[in-house]
Amino acid sequence: MTISIHRRSLGRGRGVAGVASIALLVGCVLPWYTAGGGTGIPAISGNAFEGPGIVCFLVALATLALITLPYAAGDVPVAVDRWQSYAVLSAAGLVGFAVRLVQLVTSPAGPAALTPDRALGLWISGLSLLALAWAAFDMFTVRHGDQ
Repeated sequence: MTISIHRRSLGRGRGVAGVASIALLVGCVLPWYTAGGGTGIPAISGNAFEGPGIVCFLVALATLALITLPYAAGDVPVAVDRWQSYAVLSAAGLVGFAVRLVQLVTSPAGPAALTPDRALGLWISGLSLLALAWAAFDMFTVRHGDQ
């Protein structure tokens, strides 16, 4: 007796979402700002785990869980595995990112602490969230049979 499981292929949108969520995890642990560090002044830095930036980390974990859910469920279709779920996750991540960005820009360190050489994690996280939003849009625009 042969058991055949017909699983849907990962697809381009889900592949991009997977890569974006892994990059987002990396961006969350890297510095989101670095202030000070001049002569006689110690550098102070922080990452996504301060304030609403934690939403980005949770979005990355939820996206990875959403990508793997159809494979864990077996042969039954999973209703939550749709482009809308990825769009909601990317929107939540972008809102958390935007709120944290406003907090950082209006902080005493200001925009000078947010340059790519001083806040690499912030830039990686922002680009990763845009890639996640693009992945949701890609899943929306692809024909149903191609997903």
